[in-house]
Amino acid sequence: MTLQEQIKKDMVQAMKARDDETKNTLRVVMGEFARAATKALSDEEVVKILKKLAKSERETLAQSGRPGDSRYIEILESYLPKMVSDDALCQWIADNIDFFKYKNKMQAMKDIMGHFGSAADGSRVKDILQKM
Repeated sequence: MTLQEQIKKDMVQAMKARDDETKNTLRVVMGEFARAATKALSDEEVVKILKKLAKSERETLAQSGRPGDSRYIEILESYLPKMVSDDALCQWIADNIDFFKYKNKMQAMKDIMGHFGSAADGSRVKDILQKM
């Protein structure tokens, strides 16, 4: 089952359970799906949409001065893949990246992000590379 299908299924369950917060959050997500060029989205495209919505909500909360997390963000992040730990990132980089192949360390980001995909945050990878 794709992530998009899972979200549709969960929205139906939230409607049956009368869970308004989950239902409303998933309706926003479904609205973003409708804006996409194709009806069937890959899991990567769905993850990008979810991350965009969560980031937007965090920025809104920061501007209003409220706490950084909300139930809306929790629901969105429940569909995102688990992020790889900093220790696991460092270990993989040490085992698999030969920095002599690159003019500078930041050029290794392409290979690292290619391996981890959406399980690694680009800004965290950049910070780790700068500290190495």
